[in-house]
Amino acid sequence: MKKLLFVMVILAAVGAGAFFKFKEKENGVRFKTEKLAKGSIQQVVSATGTVNAVVTVLVGTQVSGTIRQIFADFNSPVKQGQVIAQIDPTTFEAQADQARANLLSAIANVKKSDAALLDAKRTMNRNKELYSKDLIARSDMETSETNYQSALAQVNVSKAQVAQMQAALKYSETNLKYTKILSPVDGIIVSRNVDVGQTVAASFQTPTLFNIAQDLTKMQINTNVDEADIGKVKMDQNVEFTVDAYPDMTFKGKVSQVRNSPITVQNVVTYDVVVKVDNSDLKLKPGMTANVSVVISNKENILRASNTALRFKPFDKAPNEPEQKGYAVWIVENNKPKRMKITPGISDGNFTEILSDNLKEGQEVIIESLGKGKDQKSAMPRGPRFF
Repeated sequence: MKKLLFVMVILAAVGAGAFFKFKEKENGVRFKTEKLAKGSIQQVVSATGTVNAVVTVLVGTQVSGTIRQIFADFNSPVKQGQVIAQIDPTTFEAQADQARANLLSAIANVKKSDAALLDAKRTMNRNKELYSKDLIARSDMETSETNYQSALAQVNVSKAQVAQMQAALKYSETNLKYTKILSPVDGIIVSRNVDVGQTVAASFQTPTLFNIAQDLTKMQINTNVDEADIGKVKMDQNVEFTVDAYPDMTFKGKVSQVRNSPITVQNVVTYDVVVKVDNSDLKLKPGMTANVSVVISNKENILRASNTALRFKPFDKAPNEPEQKGYAVWIVENNKPKRMKITPGISDGNFTEILSDNLKEGQEVIIESLGKGKDQKSAMPRGPRFF
């Protein structure tokens, strides 16, 4: 048994020695390459946005009160002018009745003032006639003239009070009309924020009762595009996007607006890009998160190289060799890497268009250095494992 073990050790040592001797002959640098090929590249700007209705109307109330009835619910189709809720009108009806009574009283005062004016005019005319015959003193005649002027002014005051009461009645009737909440547009109710019996207060800020989307067959996406990419985005560019609800579907759209107002959040500047989307099948719903790709350029059958090849740099460069600027790929020539300067075109993040004439389709470019044979030999363990 001991002899057999000794023989196995000797054979293992001899085999390992022969292996390392064989590897020592491989002194050249080995590279992993790929062939340049033609294909398509689609350059895009990626962003995240929210799906919204093109026109969304927030319906509120201009009067305070208690919700008495609700005539529409979530997803209810509504028409312009349709009553969708009712605020308890009792208080407003009483105010309108009071304003109406005040108006009637003001009209009666006008008639009373007209009668007083007529009496003052008769007295003034009589006194003028008596004064002309020296039957009354001049002071009595002047007093009657003053009374006539006062009666005339009182008629004007009464008429002004009528106009004032008419305005008060109109105001009360308007508030009474506002107790009926009407839909301002044709559309679908997206959200309802009140219930029967709930009190709404319109003293400082108009509360939102309903959110109505005017047309859900036409949607828009509001995206935030980084300032570094906003210069590439133009009107009418094609857009592709996905939503989490349909991960296997790609939806289409077009850029309809590039807004100039910056949005700054923690020193990050973005711009709102609006994308118009057709939603005839009503699959998209307001509030969905969209992963948007704005198609900047799309080229077919062009020579391209992987970005891995563009990032490759040989690691056995001489220490004093100057750094070469610009884009380049490396090929193998005489068992050595050779730098080939290129002019890049568009890129999709994985491939870059090659515009240079010194590279051809099918030519191999380096994407990775596998090192030297000696380096691999030195990394191998010396001797059998069980030693």
